[in-house]
Amino acid sequence: MGKPTGFLEYTRKENEALTPGERIRNFNEFHIPMSEEERRQQGARCMECGVPFCQSGMMIGGMASGCPLNNLIPEWNDLLYRGNKEQALRRLLKTNNFPEFTSRVCPAPCEAACTCNLNGRPVTIKENENGIIENAYETGMIQPRIPAVRTGKRVAVIGSGPAGLAAADQLNQRGHLVTVYERSDRIGGLLMYGIPNMKLEKHIIERKAALMKEEGVEFITGADVGKEEKAAKLLKEYDSIILACGASNPRDIKVPGRELKGIYFAVDYLKSVTKSLLDSKFADKAYVDAKGKKVLVIGGGDTGNDCVGTAIRQGAKSVVQLEMMPKPPVCRAANNPWPEWPKVLKTDYGQEEAISVFGADPRVYQCTVKEFIGDKDGNLKKAKLVKLEPKKDEKTGRVMMSEIAGSEYEAEVDLVLIAAGFLGAQKYVADAFGVKLNGRTNVDAEQYKTNVPKVFAAGDMRRGQSLVVWAIREGREAAKAVDESLIGYTNLE
Repeated sequence: MGKPTGFLEYTRKENEALTPGERIRNFNEFHIPMSEEERRQQGARCMECGVPFCQSGMMIGGMASGCPLNNLIPEWNDLLYRGNKEQALRRLLKTNNFPEFTSRVCPAPCEAACTCNLNGRPVTIKENENGIIENAYETGMIQPRIPAVRTGKRVAVIGSGPAGLAAADQLNQRGHLVTVYERSDRIGGLLMYGIPNMKLEKHIIERKAALMKEEGVEFITGADVGKEEKAAKLLKEYDSIILACGASNPRDIKVPGRELKGIYFAVDYLKSVTKSLLDSKFADKAYVDAKGKKVLVIGGGDTGNDCVGTAIRQGAKSVVQLEMMPKPPVCRAANNPWPEWPKVLKTDYGQEEAISVFGADPRVYQCTVKEFIGDKDGNLKKAKLVKLEPKKDEKTGRVMMSEIAGSEYEAEVDLVLIAAGFLGAQKYVADAFGVKLNGRTNVDAEQYKTNVPKVFAAGDMRRGQSLVVWAIREGREAAKAVDESLIGYTNLE
């Protein structure tokens, strides 16, 4: 249980971050790992509570409380504290295929559910996880696990995001022959091109992909299944197929002036920047450039924050981030008790950097775009914004954000990045395989099985836009369903 008095003796301490002024000079990760002794002390703070909500993964109030992967958090925190690194790694990998990803990009619902939140600050679960996995790579504990026996069954995984990679990893370890098809030029899906480098350096993904190749997984990039790569051919060649193509339709802002030059979806913007960085360190100029621009980011979530941080690194003249909803409270409200996900104000790295560079928080709450205004050449010049207020719909009882009459105002802007989330699976992939979509335009797959024999679905393509940890869980669960269909039973966890 860690150290019996650990949470009393040691305060929460996080990895030191470079100052905003230092880190915006490049696109590198910017947290400095603490010493081994300090990390063990942070592991000592975990008390292995009688009811460890950190690993529960329950839905409370419509939100996840604790880790959706049911990671054995108290166990590996205790092993970390005691210096048993090898066993800590084993317990970590038992439930999570990719702790090197989740320890960087997960919003840590485990920490939100930590019992220490009741009277203090939570255990540094996410950073402890990162310490365990990175130490394992550095010391050579991570080695290829090549299956001793092959079943001869062939499985195709369409999409190499976290769901697809998790499914591929599980099925390969079971002994099946797995081929992953990725339409982009690099493995990783949104991990590669949807999350900027400063949150997840891409050599981390490449390191894991190389390991999986050694273990027997085949990767085929530049394969757009449903277009160039025919679904009918794959259905003949493979015993099972898993669709894990993500929720790839960005939600649009349909207002007058949407067709003006200078308006981009966030995912296209972030991909262009990361791809140019990886291909040529920006020498090819093949990216959307915010340098010297007045940037408007529409969307207050993680992707919107990533756009803020990226634009600042490019040298934006100004950055404003719109959020339709009211500003969250600094502390939990009475109707949002632990261990629910805390609906409180979070200032992320991009917003911290904007405050440092421009002197103010970039977020504008209860506000949205009503119109884009351009010049005679079709270039974006202004945005007409309108303030919003919450109002209850008399028919449904739902609270909706409504425009405040007469609150419109104009803001100068020459680059807009739409980070309003994603909606459902791309239809051409579903149509190619003949799988049905549900009312939310996700693949209809009860128990991960679609209406088409031997075709399964997992990840955001099945459940809708969600977290990386949920995608990994979906991939693992889909792998179990496929394994059982191929063998008649499964021993995958």
